[in-house]
Amino acid sequence: MAKRPVGVTLEVGNDGVAVISINNPPVNSLAIPILAGIKEKFEEAFKRDDVKALVVFGQGGKFSGGFDINVFGHVHKTGDNSVLPDVSIDLLVNTIGDGKKPAVAAVEGLALGGGLELAMGCHARIAAPRAQLGLPELTLGVIPGFGGTQLLPRLVGLSKAIEIMLLSKSITSEEGKKAGLIDEIASSSELLNVARHWALDIAERRKPWLRTLHRTDKLGSLAEARNILKMARQQAKQIAGNMPQHQACLDAIEEGVVHGAYSGVLREEKLFKELVLSDTSKGLVHIFFAQRTTSKVPNVTDIGLKPRPVKKVAVIGGGLMGSGIATALILSNIYVVLKEVNSEYLLKGIKAIEANVRGLVSRKKLAEDKAEKTLSLLKGALDYSEFKDVDMVIEAVVENISLKQKLFSEFEKVCPPHCILATNTSTIDLNLVGERTKSQDRIVGAHFFSPAHVMPLLEIVRTEKTSAQVIVDLMTVGKIIKKVPVVVGNCTGFAVNRAFFPYNQGAQFLLHLGVDPFRIDQLISDFGLPMGPFQLQDLAGYGVAVAVKKIFASAFAGRTFDSSLIDLLIKSGRNGKNNGKGYYIYEKGSKPKPDPSVLPIIEESRKLANVMPGGKPISVTDREIVEMVLFPVVNESCRVLEEGIVIRASDLDVASVLGMSFPSYRGGIIFWADTVGADYIYRNLKKWSEAYGSFYKPSRFLEERAKRGIPLSAPISTSSATNSRL
Repeated sequence: MAKRPVGVTLEVGNDGVAVISINNPPVNSLAIPILAGIKEKFEEAFKRDDVKALVVFGQGGKFSGGFDINVFGHVHKTGDNSVLPDVSIDLLVNTIGDGKKPAVAAVEGLALGGGLELAMGCHARIAAPRAQLGLPELTLGVIPGFGGTQLLPRLVGLSKAIEIMLLSKSITSEEGKKAGLIDEIASSSELLNVARHWALDIAERRKPWLRTLHRTDKLGSLAEARNILKMARQQAKQIAGNMPQHQACLDAIEEGVVHGAYSGVLREEKLFKELVLSDTSKGLVHIFFAQRTTSKVPNVTDIGLKPRPVKKVAVIGGGLMGSGIATALILSNIYVVLKEVNSEYLLKGIKAIEANVRGLVSRKKLAEDKAEKTLSLLKGALDYSEFKDVDMVIEAVVENISLKQKLFSEFEKVCPPHCILATNTSTIDLNLVGERTKSQDRIVGAHFFSPAHVMPLLEIVRTEKTSAQVIVDLMTVGKIIKKVPVVVGNCTGFAVNRAFFPYNQGAQFLLHLGVDPFRIDQLISDFGLPMGPFQLQDLAGYGVAVAVKKIFASAFAGRTFDSSLIDLLIKSGRNGKNNGKGYYIYEKGSKPKPDPSVLPIIEESRKLANVMPGGKPISVTDREIVEMVLFPVVNESCRVLEEGIVIRASDLDVASVLGMSFPSYRGGIIFWADTVGADYIYRNLKKWSEAYGSFYKPSRFLEERAKRGIPLSAPISTSSATNSRL
């Protein structure tokens, strides 16, 4: 069969129905020429005497994935939003909605964003089973811009429409039929026939000719609508306090409910064009593209290697990380052997995995019968007898170098020669881990973030000897288990933990300069992280903090901050959330509460550290607090870039969002730093280092970029990156 050219075609059948087909693989995105093509074909069909009605259809089993997001990228680079097409009024209202011949959408696969708006602008919608429908525009910092804020409430009612838009939640065509979004469901083979019949029935008045924007039957009374909108505004404040698009979406909906659909469409268009230029949209669109770019690794993904199948994996250690990794693997149909040192630990590990799976069932994220099948892929072991046919082994034991070295020399003897030898260490240099093995080309870091079956990032750490094949294989496993793999170089802490070790230490330093820890936590969560650094330390437990502190202090001497606080907390019988007492008090069923009895312990640590100028607490603004915690992270990130630990700055952005929950709407750590400005960050760090010491000393890379006015995200010239680890 000849390949169809990209574009929009019109075919008129003997029945008098014109089928307008969109062909723009892979998801029929509505690029500007495609939108122009749709309008042109509609006008042609209206002029033709042999056309009674129209059907809009997407080739290749997909209706349309929505507007072409590359256009947003172009607008963000140029600052010119005049390139955005006028779709809502020009195409959906004037051409399709108020057109002189009826149009029916035949939806298969997916209709998302502008794709769903195009379907809603038609006079009826026929869908294939299990098609995906949604308006996810808010995840890109904008609102539906092709009339969606007006069309959806008129088809499914206000509450349902708000839920779909505000939560960017897609629904199936079956749910859409119940809600009134879809008129009929027809099998893929019958879809076009049924849509053609509907179009003719409307043209010949056997079915009602309904213009979506003229409908008000689902909107309810004005008082009800105002009440629903008020509640939605409160909810949006809670889930998205720092993002403007949620309230703007509700503004557009409200305009349409109060002043009518045409007024609403105009308001939507104005808000959409303003939001496209917002920092939030720039950040979210940057992360969207950056995440796609992580799968391009020079000299690895571009040399024609095919991934080898990984069907059976051994996980060593059934603690928090090991059980989470095993859960992630069996959930994606990969057979797992979990090995522990004794039957008590093994049973504990298996129970933890079962609890993870049952938790997904109780939260309706996994069907009961699927849970049984998932758990049947797990086998416990106390020796290496099951290892002769494993494709990969992942070591997830405690952070102890000699233990890891011993394990790796054992794996080499018992695993087949193709087996990937991976470690989940979060900080230890991989060259040390594999020091006693001969198979150094098979050694790789598979660094998951806790909880491993939930957190989306997988840091793939390579040494100078790791083979490209092993990296390709592990990237593929990452995608199979629904993680975003980011390939990084080898150093203490790798990319994420290395860049973020000053986060905790910066907070500790501020605390020892006399700033209230609960104020610091509040301001950091106001900035957009899920919790502040002290609550995070409570959550991780103090054992981790003690181990990690030593590793970073020896690797990065002279730029870490050390205090006695953790030791004093442990001595006073605290271990954070683990035993219910840390900086906060943890009681079942209630939110963590600041614990005033921790203050004398902090006071004691402050006296011992003696860093307060003149022994008095410093006076700082809210903004300075956020900057004194986050600018040291930017500073260390600059060293990560300079040393070539990441391939590109945007990889560090993705890793900071997915691994450390840095707010995605700020675009990641480097993107955010560039919006603040390298010069501003450099000047402040220099000022603090003069006042408080070397912890704040700006890195050479930051200083150079600040003085030369080059963005931190700009690529490093090859000459300066001679010591690149990648």
